[in-house]
Amino acid sequence: MDLAGHKKYMKTTVFGLAALHPDFAMLCVDAPTGIVDTTREHLSLAITLGLPVFVIINKIDACSEVTIQQTIECLTSLLKHGDGFVQFKPYFIQNEGDLIKAADIFVEKNICPILPVSCVTGQNIDLLKKFLNILPPRLSSSEQEILSQLPVEYRIDHIYTNNTSNEVVVGGTLRSGTIHEGDSFLVGPMSDGRFVPTKVATIERYRVPRRIVRAGQAASLSLLDIESSRLRKGMVLVSPAVNPEACYEFVAEISLTMHHTNTPIHKGFETTVQIENIRQTAVIIDMNIDELYANEKAIVTFRFKTRCEYVLEDARLIFRSGQQTKGNGRVIKVFSQNQQNTTT
Repeated sequence: MDLAGHKKYMKTTVFGLAALHPDFAMLCVDAPTGIVDTTREHLSLAITLGLPVFVIINKIDACSEVTIQQTIECLTSLLKHGDGFVQFKPYFIQNEGDLIKAADIFVEKNICPILPVSCVTGQNIDLLKKFLNILPPRLSSSEQEILSQLPVEYRIDHIYTNNTSNEVVVGGTLRSGTIHEGDSFLVGPMSDGRFVPTKVATIERYRVPRRIVRAGQAASLSLLDIESSRLRKGMVLVSPAVNPEACYEFVAEISLTMHHTNTPIHKGFETTVQIENIRQTAVIIDMNIDELYANEKAIVTFRFKTRCEYVLEDARLIFRSGQQTKGNGRVIKVFSQNQQNTTT
């Protein structure tokens, strides 16, 4: 997928990385301009979501060797510092042997392959194409098979109405399980936290009808027995056996992004939280320290402001303030609506 580079489209970039689950992140750096705040922010997002990153330095035809070297030095420093907790080892690709080795050790060795290119002269474009072609999937066939055996969890990120049949069509990614035409599931959470039954009428992938969709694949599903007005982005389609529960409150271990500000956050801090396909304003209602500064970690309790959501433990989260990513973290505990009502 091609995501926006300008900071005013950061919301779209965050959603694409968090909700669509790419295997890898290709960070494009403009050689004449060098490293900017957006570069740091995009790298931080990829690290937060556990994405292996490789860097393409473009427009090397538009600047001197001195400028290119300065950009490489700044990039190397950025990678070695990472986000304060995760660092990458720069790995420069100069020939076909380098790229084959880089593809082999990319994920396991925590390296960041770097390739300077020029779209004008075509320099190293062949190497880039070969690198993209030989990159192995992050999940092996056996890992994909294991995921396909788990209960269904389909994350909804688009909602349409079929103009011909007036059926509801949802688009999203199947995180686990296998979906067949005619299968019955629960969809939600609704405004009251309930999950309601629905049935998959038809399946399409890349506008081609399919009979089945497996874990890790994106697909469009035509749903029966549900009105489009009741659905929204951020909902899930799940197996009834999961007995899903919605939540307003959850506990997360978070850290602040280093490259923005030293202004701390504290109890009462309000922010936009992104967890997979969920994006909503939340407020910190409790934390284990008085104030959290950059390069520190804290355990906090978030509460969604508008509606309940379906959140799972160990999910990665990003929280933003305005157009800037403020920090990131991981969900470590979820309070169902019943638990939250009991404690309050």
